[in-house]
Amino acid sequence: MSVISLIIKREFIAKVRNKSFIVMTFLSPLLIVGMSFLIAYLANMNKGEVKKVAIHDELGVFKKDFKNTKETAYVDLSAMPFKTAKDTASKNYEGLIYIPKVTNPEDLATKVEYISDDSPSMEFIMEMEDVINHQLTQNNLKELGFDSAKIDSAQVESDVHLAKFSGEDSLKGLNEIKIGIGSAFGYLIMMFIIIYGNFVMRSVIEEKTNRIIEIIISSVKPYKLMMGKIIGNSLAGILQFAIWAIVGGILLLGVSSFFGIQAGAASSVDPAMVDAAKHELGGTIQMYINEIWNLPIGTLITCFIIYFIGGYFLYSSLYAAIGAAVDSETDSQQFLLPIIMPLMLGVYVGFFTVMDDPHGTVATVFSMIPFTSPIVMLMRIPFGVPWWQLTLSIALLFGTFFGVVWFASKIYRVGILMYGKKPTWKELYKWLKY
Repeated sequence: MSVISLIIKREFIAKVRNKSFIVMTFLSPLLIVGMSFLIAYLANMNKGEVKKVAIHDELGVFKKDFKNTKETAYVDLSAMPFKTAKDTASKNYEGLIYIPKVTNPEDLATKVEYISDDSPSMEFIMEMEDVINHQLTQNNLKELGFDSAKIDSAQVESDVHLAKFSGEDSLKGLNEIKIGIGSAFGYLIMMFIIIYGNFVMRSVIEEKTNRIIEIIISSVKPYKLMMGKIIGNSLAGILQFAIWAIVGGILLLGVSSFFGIQAGAASSVDPAMVDAAKHELGGTIQMYINEIWNLPIGTLITCFIIYFIGGYFLYSSLYAAIGAAVDSETDSQQFLLPIIMPLMLGVYVGFFTVMDDPHGTVATVFSMIPFTSPIVMLMRIPFGVPWWQLTLSIALLFGTFFGVVWFASKIYRVGILMYGKKPTWKELYKWLKY
C-alpha cells in the first residue's frame, strides 16, 4: 500500500472513530427533524389567532371597505371621539386605522395613519393601502364622469399561454423551479466545503500543536501528507452526509406517518387548498412533474459529483495551508475571509444573475472562474449549458486545483514546522520562494 493510501486510511479512521464525529453523525438528523417539527408546531400555533384592528373613520366612507379575514377582524370605533378611540385601541386592539376628516379627498392619499406600538406586516400595510387606493380611485372616476362599475366590469386579466416551437405546451414558473434545484446543489457544495474544509484545517493545527507532525514529516513528503489529509477527511465527510440523508429521511417519514402530520413549510398550507389544487390543477401539476423529469438530471448529478470533488479539493488545499501556517484557530481568522468570500460571491451571483439571464455574460463568466464555478455552473445546468462550456469550466477548475495544490504545498511544507510566530501575508509570500 502506498504512503498516501496509508495516510488516507489513517485520517479516515481517526475521523470516524472520533466521539464528536459519531455523536454529531447520529444526533444531527434528530436535531434537523426535531427542528422541522418545531417550525411546523410554531407555524400552527399562530393559526386561528385573529388580530383585532380598530377603525376611526371621520369621513365614514372607508370603514365598510375593510372586510374581516381569517387573520384580521376590524372593529369600528368611529362613533367615539378620536382621543377616546385611540386610548381604547391602545389597550384592547392590535392597532388603530385613523382616517381624518379632510376637505380635499385627494389629501387622504397621505393623511391616513395606522397607529400601533407593534410594526405591522408588509402584507397588512399593502392590503390597507389597496383599500384606500381603490376608494380614492372610485371617487376620481366618479368626479370625471366615468361609470366605475362599467370600468370594473370591462377590466380583463390576461393569461398568456406559453408554448414551445415544437408545439408542446410550456409552463410558467419553470425558471424558479430550475433555479431552486440548481441552487440546492450549489448551496450543498458550499456548505460541504466550509464545514469539512474547517475539519482539515483543525486536523493540521492539532497535529502541529501536538508536535506529532515533526515525526510524520520525517518519513512522508509534505505534499503527500496534505493530500492524504484532504482525501481522508473528504471520505469521512461523504460518509457522514450519506448517513444524515438516510437516517434523516427514515426519521422524517417515520415521525410524519406516526403522528399524521407534515413537517416544514408544507404544514402551513391548508389541506383543503391542497386537495382543491390537486383536483383543479391535476393536469397542470402533472405537466410540471413532466417538465422536471425533462431537466438534465443525469448531467446535473454527474456534474454535481465532478464539481463537488474539484471544488472541495481546491478549497481544502487552502484550508490545509492555513492550518499549517498558524498555531491556533484564532490566528486563522485573518486568512479565512479571502476563502469564504468567493463562495459567498458565487451564491449571490447565482441568485441575482442566473435567474434573470442564465446564459448572460456575468453568469457565464462566473461559471468559468474556478473559485465560483462549482456553485454558479450548477445553478445554470438546469437551464441547459453547452458542452463546450461545461468542458472548459471543469478543465479550468481542475487545472486551478493542481496549481493551488502546488501553491498550498509550499506554504504547508514551511509552515508546518513553524511555531510561536503569527505569520503575515508578506511572510507567506516569502515561504513560496523557499
